[in-house]
Amino acid sequence: MSKPHPMDNIIVRQLRFDFGQAEQRCVWSQSSPEFSMFINALGLHVPYFEKFLVKVMRQYRDALTDPTLATDVKAIIGQEAHHAYNFVRWNQVLCARYPNLRRLEQSAESFFHRAFEARSKQFKIGFTAGYETFTFLGGMIILDRYEELMAEADPDLRALWVWHQVEEVEHGAVAFDFYRALYPDDQWYRRLMVVQAFFHISWQTFKAYRLMLKHEGYYHSVRKAGKGWRFFFSFAWDLARSALPVFSRHYHPREHPICNEQQNPVAIAWRDYVLAGGQPEHLDSETSKRLSAPLQPRSKAREA
Repeated sequence: MSKPHPMDNIIVRQLRFDFGQAEQRCVWSQSSPEFSMFINALGLHVPYFEKFLVKVMRQYRDALTDPTLATDVKAIIGQEAHHAYNFVRWNQVLCARYPNLRRLEQSAESFFHRAFEARSKQFKIGFTAGYETFTFLGGMIILDRYEELMAEADPDLRALWVWHQVEEVEHGAVAFDFYRALYPDDQWYRRLMVVQAFFHISWQTFKAYRLMLKHEGYYHSVRKAGKGWRFFFSFAWDLARSALPVFSRHYHPREHPICNEQQNPVAIAWRDYVLAGGQPEHLDSETSKRLSAPLQPRSKAREA
């Protein structure tokens, strides 16, 4: 009997998060303030991509012949629609604290609107697959670094990002399979879209992140500015490096070296917590420690 895989079961969880309008919560991770700004910056354009993905898959899903893939497409549409709803609301809080972000948010919305209306079918499906490459890989990286990045954090924002990352991994193969089902013989275009998506994500995140660093006073100190940008480029490097297997002709997301039967223990614990009737919209410190408890033996095992 094979071990369960994190992509075996895509569950649509209809969660709603309570953000309020508390601007002081924007730098929400005490464990890594730079991470909270980085992921806020990356997340500014995420809901507009997620809305784009939903429209693209709805537009072309009738061409699918595999009933299993059709079921997975229905599930990713459900997950991403709920992601987009919550992140649009979180963006309202971010833009209240950082007014200059509004222009970037509007630009992101406009980019994906134009792409859906004007670009080719292959671009829309290919760019979706390329972009999902990094939401899936980012999900794995963040969950594997959970203690470092989110051990001490605002319980609502920590809950938002754990939920998002777990589900991005769950549906991490769907956009790839969607592209492959409709363009089985065009590997080069898929690879091109991975590269284009990486630079798009990096540039959009860079523009928002630098505004946040400035607003939070990071440029008042050479040390703090260096720390802020060191985090940005190190995380971008981790994303780029983790994407290298994607260019193999034999690649499939289920077989990526960081996503296989050795599931992330935080993701397992979070799914068990939700199934047991827990409140995933609010992960307080006690709950967070319970979720991360399995990390300790694994870390010791790695050191040994």
